[in-house]
Amino acid sequence: MKPLHDYKKPYKRLAALVMLSAVFVPILFVRAQTAQDIQAKIEQRNADIAALEKEISQYQGQLNTLGQQKSSLNNSLAELDLNRKKLNADISVTGKKIENTNATISTLGTQIVSKEDAIENDKEAIKLGFRSLDELETTNAAATILSRANFSDVWNDIDNIITVRDNVRDKIVELQHIKGDLEVTRTDTTNARDELVKLKAQLADQKKIVDQNTAEKNKLLAQTKDNEANYQKLLQDRVAKKTTFEKEISDYESQLKYILDPSKLPGGGVLSWPLDNIYVTQLFGKTEAGKRLYATGSHNGVDFRASVGTPVKAMADGVVAGTGDTDVQCPGVSFGRFVLIKYDNGLASTFGHFSLIKVAKGDRVVRGQVVGYSGATGYVTGPHLHVSIYARDAVDLQTLPSKSCPGHVLTQPISPTNAYLDPMIYLPPYKAP
Repeated sequence: MKPLHDYKKPYKRLAALVMLSAVFVPILFVRAQTAQDIQAKIEQRNADIAALEKEISQYQGQLNTLGQQKSSLNNSLAELDLNRKKLNADISVTGKKIENTNATISTLGTQIVSKEDAIENDKEAIKLGFRSLDELETTNAAATILSRANFSDVWNDIDNIITVRDNVRDKIVELQHIKGDLEVTRTDTTNARDELVKLKAQLADQKKIVDQNTAEKNKLLAQTKDNEANYQKLLQDRVAKKTTFEKEISDYESQLKYILDPSKLPGGGVLSWPLDNIYVTQLFGKTEAGKRLYATGSHNGVDFRASVGTPVKAMADGVVAGTGDTDVQCPGVSFGRFVLIKYDNGLASTFGHFSLIKVAKGDRVVRGQVVGYSGATGYVTGPHLHVSIYARDAVDLQTLPSKSCPGHVLTQPISPTNAYLDPMIYLPPYKAP
C-alpha cells in the first residue's frame, strides 16, 4: 500500500508539463509576429502585381490598336518597343510572384515546426497520462479505502483518475487533428515549391524573349536602314514569298491521298483552350479575311490574339511529334517556330509563330502543360497564336524543296487537305466578345 503522497506524484508531473508548455508561448508569439510581417509583405506585393497587371493591360490595348493600323516601319518599331515594355512588366510580375511564393514557403515551414513541436508536447502529455493511470489503477483499491481515515480522499482519487483519463483522450484527439493539419501543410509546401520551380523557369524564359525582342529590333533597323521605303520593299518581298510558298504547299497537300474515317475522330469539345485568355481573330475555312490573306482563300486553322511571351498550353495529353523553325530555312513565309503534337484522342495540332519552344520531339505532354510562348515568327501581320488541327495519323513533319526560297528545303507539318479539321469543333464553346 502506497503512502498518500505517492498518489500525488503523477499530478505534480502533469502540472510540471503544463508549466513547461507555457514556456513555448513567447516563441509562438514571436513566430506569429513574424508571420504577420510576412503576410503584410505578401499583401503589398499582391498590390504591386495588380498595378503591374493594369500596366500590362494598357500595353496590350496599345498593341491591339497598332495591329489594326497599316504596316509601317514606325509602327513595327513601336510594336517592338511596346512588347519589350510589356515583357519587362511580365518579368516584374513573375519576380514578385517568386518572392511571394518564397515567403509562403517560409511561413509554411514555420507552421510545420510549430505543429511538430505541438505533436511532441502532446506525445509527452499522453505518455505521462498513461503512466499516471497505470500508477493509480494498479494500486489495490480496497487497501486504499481501508487506509484512509477520510472517505472524501478516496473520492478525490477516483475523480483524479477520471480527470486523467479525460485528459489523455482529449490529447489523443488533439494529436490526431494536429497530425492531419501537418500533412496538409506539408502538401501545401510541396505544391508551393513546385510552383516556385515553374515561376523561376518562366522568369528565365521571359528574359530570353526580351533578348530576342531586342535582337529583332536591331535586325529590322539593319535591314531597313531606318528607312520607310526600304521597309515597304521588305514587306512586299515577304508577301510575294509567302504567296508563292503557300501555293506550293497547297498544291502538294492537295495531291496527297487520305481517306478520312470519321469513326476514328473524337466527339466535339475534347480539347481545352491553348491560352488562358481567349480572343479569336481568324476562324477556320473560307472567311472574308481568308480571301485577303491566303492564296487559297481559305485559312487552315484558327488564330488567337496572343502578345509576345504568352504561355501556350497543350490542349490534351499526347506526344510531341516534332518542333522546328521555318524562318531558319525561309524567313517570313510560314509557321516560324512551331510545335506539332499528336494527342491520345485521335487528333493532332500545330502551334505556330512561337517566340520560344519549351518541348522537344518525343516529349510526353499533358493537358495544360506549357509547351512554348507565343510570338511573331514566320509570316504574321502581328503577334498571335496559330492552331491547326488534323486527324492524328494524317500529319507528319516533311522536308520539301522550296520554290519561294530557291536552294533551300523547308521542314514543317504537312497533311492532306481533307485531313485539316475545324479546331472550333473540338475546343470548348466560344462566344465572340
